[in-house]
Amino acid sequence: MNVVNDTRSTFDKYLPLLVGLLVAFLAGKALKRSFWSLLGMYWALRAAGIHLF
Repeated sequence: MNVVNDTRSTFDKYLPLLVGLLVAFLAGKALKRSFWSLLGMYWALRAAGIHLF
């Protein structure tokens, strides 16, 4: 019988999950920041009398 012992440490086991969560978190922050920046620019142009839509 071949028995494979999982000798990886806990850190090595969960590292891909942690990296994935970090990337998702940073992407979410970037999207949120982009959304508010674009919304602010839209309202600034609208207040200046430039109507895009």
